[in-house]
Amino acid sequence: MKIVVTGAGGFLGRNLAAALLSRGHQVWNFSRQNHPQLQAMGVETICGNLQNAADVVAAFKGMDVVFHVASRVGIWGDYDKYYRTNVVGTENVIKACRANGITKLIYTSTPSVVFDGGDICGADETKPYAQHFYNYYSQTKTIAEQMVLKANDEKLCTVALRPHQIIGPDDPHLVPRLVQAAKQGRLKIVGNGKNLVDVTYIQNAVDAHILAFEKLAPQSRVAGQAYFIGQEWPVVLWDFINEILARHHLPPITKKVPAGVAFNSGLFFENWYRFFKINGEPPMTRFVAMQFSRSHYFSHEKAKKDFGYEPKIYIEQALNLTVRK
Repeated sequence: MKIVVTGAGGFLGRNLAAALLSRGHQVWNFSRQNHPQLQAMGVETICGNLQNAADVVAAFKGMDVVFHVASRVGIWGDYDKYYRTNVVGTENVIKACRANGITKLIYTSTPSVVFDGGDICGADETKPYAQHFYNYYSQTKTIAEQMVLKANDEKLCTVALRPHQIIGPDDPHLVPRLVQAAKQGRLKIVGNGKNLVDVTYIQNAVDAHILAFEKLAPQSRVAGQAYFIGQEWPVVLWDFINEILARHHLPPITKKVPAGVAFNSGLFFENWYRFFKINGEPPMTRFVAMQFSRSHYFSHEKAKKDFGYEPKIYIEQALNLTVRK
């Protein structure tokens, strides 16, 4: 099949493109700039902007399937920038699929669409969308996911996957940020340090996308559905972080700050940065305080039942592959 992956230059997109190539598909990347690494793999880039509807329609011409992985990520920034990429960009993707007669759209979402600030312990996909959001990423991804699932019909089959905290070799986000914060002395245990969270090894996230794609068809179990994706069980977040730091030859985090103090500190910094229009990311936000202190892990039974997802790489191996001892 001819497949386009939006944002194939990113961590998940690049690994997904490689897996699709290995299965004999022709793969293109759609992003703002060329990526030599993708070209070396055999993935050509179609340059364009998700926010420009004409660019997206032109890029999707002749394609059979779209994996919409690209999004604006982060915990801080202007709402308009998140909205234009995550909402307008996704709207353009849906319209371009219809204009080009594409039959399958696989969307990469996030568990943050249901995060309302409280503990989430083993919730399944019946958990409703959050009614209050603590960052614009979560808010705009929620709007986008709802659009994708609503678009599902006999001509365009859609599915949304919600992988949680993807890790793996060359991870440019989670592990480097933790290590840098620890080196700068900015990392403290928030709350009691016993909260459980889901993580997902990169290859498991890729497998989930491909399994869902292969099962996606009109009237199938998968069509119009959302799925949580993660490992075989959640990790104790701060034990997991300390294991990562130990593998980087850094001392464990032992100092603690109460969850309420961190939350109020985040609120203060958010207001301070907005009022004075300070560039950069605040040292603490409410979202980070809650993510570091709350449990947030999910049931993956629906993905197992509907398209056979089970993590092939377990947590210990995932850690070894991500950060060598």
